[in-house]
Amino acid sequence: MKTIKLEQKQHNVKIGDQCDYKTPTVTEDCLLESEGEIIGFYISNLSKYSEKLTALLALANKEFRSDNVPKSLMTRSAAVMDGYEKYGKRGEENLVEQYSTILGSVAPRPMMRRPYPTISSVHKNKKAATFIKVMLATALESEKIIKEIAPNIYEQQERLFQEVPKKWRFGNLFTSSISNFNIAAPFHRDTGNIEGAVNVILTKRNNSKGGSLNVPDYGATFEQADNSMLVYPAWRNVHGVTPILPTVEGGYRNSLIFYPLKAFVGI
Repeated sequence: MKTIKLEQKQHNVKIGDQCDYKTPTVTEDCLLESEGEIIGFYISNLSKYSEKLTALLALANKEFRSDNVPKSLMTRSAAVMDGYEKYGKRGEENLVEQYSTILGSVAPRPMMRRPYPTISSVHKNKKAATFIKVMLATALESEKIIKEIAPNIYEQQERLFQEVPKKWRFGNLFTSSISNFNIAAPFHRDTGNIEGAVNVILTKRNNSKGGSLNVPDYGATFEQADNSMLVYPAWRNVHGVTPILPTVEGGYRNSLIFYPLKAFVGI
């Protein structure tokens, strides 16, 4: 696997700015190096590394899209996502379905009158049991890939999790998971994550474009191909997700993400 050296670039992007469409610049399997250290990697097609993880990802995607899994729903116009010049004025024909689901640990949020940590309410839904089980297996298989390809990352995350109680873990190296269906994101930084740790982003998609991870600090846009895996320290840089646009009716992009919250260190 080749190594890409990520070098700091000048930019004017600020947190909260919208992330416009960008042509992916990272499309092939590679290790990501910054300041002499491997900080992540990208795999364009998991089937080359793990048939088991590929099968689990397909099952997780199928179950997530079913009626068995509770979701936070929203509907957004494609005209809003990609501009009025292309789509004209908003209308029912342009609506893009979007939804998400969180699994595992949820950090305290005093501003929302929840001053205590919890486990996602999805775990109480019996119909979601298969999805939860498959996602947990997916997290564990993802950890095996990290250990194989970037053992330094695996060992560091293992050390960082020594003070995270098992009851708050989702897998061994993560606390939580979120699945985002057709959801792009403005520029942000995952400040709630454990510094020094990584996220895993797994992607399922069909008949859609966009939905790439843009990191302006490095002038890099990571392709989120079908069956791809991106391991990246989301706490480290400002990043955003480009708009997701179906190329035919029913097209979509679904990202299944595992992440480590610092709220559960030493709890």
